[in-house]
Amino acid sequence: MTWTLKPFAALSLDELYAALALRQRVFVIEQNCPYLDCDGHDHEALHLWHTDARGAVDAYLRVFGPGVKYAECSIGRVVTAPEVRRTGLGRELVARGLAAVAAHFAGAPVRISAQAYLERFYGEFGFARVGANYLEDDIPHCEMLRAGG
Repeated sequence: MTWTLKPFAALSLDELYAALALRQRVFVIEQNCPYLDCDGHDHEALHLWHTDARGAVDAYLRVFGPGVKYAECSIGRVVTAPEVRRTGLGRELVARGLAAVAAHFAGAPVRISAQAYLERFYGEFGFARVGANYLEDDIPHCEMLRAGG
């Protein structure tokens, strides 16, 4: 079981394929939400993922510096495979994503677009809601901000 963090240019084709496959499996198929996952921002991100004992990607997120998605840093496409949910892997994924932000963009605040039902989860990492719910791909979302430090 391994954690990996790489910029887009360093991803192998197999790594990219595995990350995209997990994102589509959850965000498009499981959530029944047809949308364009390849949004043109993958090449601007650091990609963080976990592989299981068989080498399959079971957790993934993107890290963005300030000025890419928001004025602040951001994490997004936070996803875990259904079979590893409720194991703590999602919490570790977010913690490692925030550690990557701190390592690459020291002291920067982090803004996210969270699915609204995960507000409490992200609140455990110091995020606070900023604004009302909005629909993104027919799923309620809210922006959340975590102060820098």
